[in-house]
Amino acid sequence: MSRRNDKNLLVGLDIGTSKVAALIGELKDDDQIEIIGIGAHPSRGLKRGVVVDIESTVQSIQRAVEEAELMAGCEIHSVHAGIAGSHVRSFNSDGVAKVNEGEVTQADVDQVIDSARAVAIPADQKTLHILPQEFIIDEQGGVREPIGMCGVRLEAKVHIVTGAASAAQNLTRCIGRCGLDVDDLVLSQLSSSYSVLGEDEKELGVCLVDIGAGTTDMAVFTNGAIRHTSVIPIAGDQVTNDIAVALRTPTQYAEQIKVEHACALAQLAADSEAIEVPSIGDRPPRRLSRQMLAEVAEPRYEELLTLLKNELRRSGLEEVVAGGVVLTGGGAKMEGLVELAESVFDMPVRLGVPQHVVGMSEVVDNPAYATGVGLLMYARQHRFARAPEMAEGPGLQGMWSRMRGWFQGTF
Repeated sequence: MSRRNDKNLLVGLDIGTSKVAALIGELKDDDQIEIIGIGAHPSRGLKRGVVVDIESTVQSIQRAVEEAELMAGCEIHSVHAGIAGSHVRSFNSDGVAKVNEGEVTQADVDQVIDSARAVAIPADQKTLHILPQEFIIDEQGGVREPIGMCGVRLEAKVHIVTGAASAAQNLTRCIGRCGLDVDDLVLSQLSSSYSVLGEDEKELGVCLVDIGAGTTDMAVFTNGAIRHTSVIPIAGDQVTNDIAVALRTPTQYAEQIKVEHACALAQLAADSEAIEVPSIGDRPPRRLSRQMLAEVAEPRYEELLTLLKNELRRSGLEEVVAGGVVLTGGGAKMEGLVELAESVFDMPVRLGVPQHVVGMSEVVDNPAYATGVGLLMYARQHRFARAPEMAEGPGLQGMWSRMRGWFQGTF
């Protein structure tokens, strides 16, 4: 197998409930990412984003990685991996520090971030991200890059994301058993935001919704920074289960029917359109109208969108997301979902597909790969900031190197 320049390779590993996707990107001289390899394999061993069977998960990761390596013609040694699940928690915090020399230095920024992260979190949780929102120098707010500015008192507002330590360790262990190092574990909706959102949307205010198979992840941005994240434990698998029960068909056929024929808005599905539905056991298949299928899917998606709207309202940010809602993820591709979401949220909604990369059109034009492409873009901005605390706990040296990367990437 031919070898490329390892330092120019970026690898994103999206370990989801329904599929594992490995994407290999090559960093070009103009800092653009070209996707040169992709591998996808059905995910066996995860439930709602959490590993429940290590052996099955390892096999799924191994096959996806091997497929990507074969396509790219290279070997990979480390990955940026996405992490999601109902165990993820987030909250906003702030800290205060004195500016020692009258001019803000990196040491002052490190100190104020350390002050902001000095909050009690449960023993079974670990910090995944500390994402700066803004800095305040002597009551002058809205500062994005404080280094070099004059002042006496420095404040920082940050968004802290934590996850179950056991979930992160199990994910890291599965990847390690495939012979790969984990450069970083990245929150899935944060990864997706890199690939599907524009800077103008983040400035104006936007709500990103990543609909997967096991969970639906939300992230809200305003003034260029992330303000709120949450996880809803309803997603594509629940729609599949509803179809299996309502149409009395095995789950694997229900998933296929959902992908190929389902519509999230019954009024868009013609009653004259018929689909063939396999039956359980030795019974012959039946023909049912597509509108009947839509009548099964619509209530579940409406329930999910209503929960998301309530979560957005609870965050207190509903009135400031002038950019509307962006739907992405594999579960967002269904016909009629954008129209249904517009009626529920009562604001503009669009489908988010990966942007800012070149290469394979089947990746660039598919929202199912939003997290994978976003991991490549995250890796590009943080490629010099490794995170040794992923395996051993929050080491200070690794944390500060990540801080420098966040200031460059978040703002």
